[in-house]
Amino acid sequence: MRKAIKNIMFILFFLFFNNAVYSNIEVKIERIGPPIAHPWGISPINGTQYLVTARSGDLFKVDIGTGRHQPIANVPAVFAKRQGGLLDVAIEDSTVYLCYSRPMPGGKAATALYQAELTGNALQGGKVLFTSNFLSTSGHHFGCRIVLADDFIYLSLGDRGERETAQDNALYSGAVIRLGKDGSLAPASGDNWPKGVTTKGHRNPQGMARHPRTGAIWLHEHGPKGGDEINILQAGANYGWPIVSHGREYYGGKVGQGLTRAKGFADPVWVWIPSIAPSGMAFYDKDMFPELKGGLLVGSLKFRSLYHLRLKGEMPATEQVILKQKIGRIRDVMVAEDGAILLLSDEVAGGLYRLSRD
Repeated sequence: MRKAIKNIMFILFFLFFNNAVYSNIEVKIERIGPPIAHPWGISPINGTQYLVTARSGDLFKVDIGTGRHQPIANVPAVFAKRQGGLLDVAIEDSTVYLCYSRPMPGGKAATALYQAELTGNALQGGKVLFTSNFLSTSGHHFGCRIVLADDFIYLSLGDRGERETAQDNALYSGAVIRLGKDGSLAPASGDNWPKGVTTKGHRNPQGMARHPRTGAIWLHEHGPKGGDEINILQAGANYGWPIVSHGREYYGGKVGQGLTRAKGFADPVWVWIPSIAPSGMAFYDKDMFPELKGGLLVGSLKFRSLYHLRLKGEMPATEQVILKQKIGRIRDVMVAEDGAILLLSDEVAGGLYRLSRD
């Protein structure tokens, strides 16, 4: 069946840290089907078919067995400028959730969540479940990762490049919100926060995943120049941006007063200095790569690499680059049902790649 896939295929070896011993692992990388320009999010329909978003506003059904790409009709209009567009996707049964930059009057946009039913190759009965009340002409920092957990939807919201809004208790900005699957906002977790807000003080969170054992929601976010973070979300916690940061301004100066810790703000569990520009995150709990089992996979846009973080207990302990500069900027990471690792390459001629051992 793999022979039917029209793609690039090659073998590589990489070093992997396992119990203080480095070993070579033979890995196959294959691109699934034709290129997709700037793909952003991926979610499984079943064991072989996936929904993949493209920032331009396109949504595809991709079969990883045949490589066939089928466009999905009736996708909402998007603000496809700079970092904006059609971003993350999640599907549960036949219900599809899309996070996107929604066009608003006056050339502005807002981070929004859309729900529809997937029928064949079209979305039906679509409706907007949530739109941020922070409208901006900026094309930056939408956040826009989705996690479905129990009866709730968790949605990350960036600060849109206007950092002070991450601490503005009136705005859905620099936050993670929690909604029911009917769009109803959960009670706020902090004093004077808008309904639905569970954490605040985030810059641009573009990776979010649920721990398979503890059920905790893990989130990573971009720092400025240095200071990318992983946080284990605690309801009601404020993660401090821009009052505290491990990064610096792009011109080299301190962020605010240069504080890395302050009373009333939660500390990250992992920090990258220099920045790796993290995007996409998944826990690895399958058997294809036993060396990776129990760890966390994180994509890097800046270094065009895939990182593996080993956990000690429930905390990150060590990291290792396991795929370096082979497919371009890694935008999203997913673990397939069979244990293969699926990666989205955020390039003009990007697309979906499968990392396997067979």
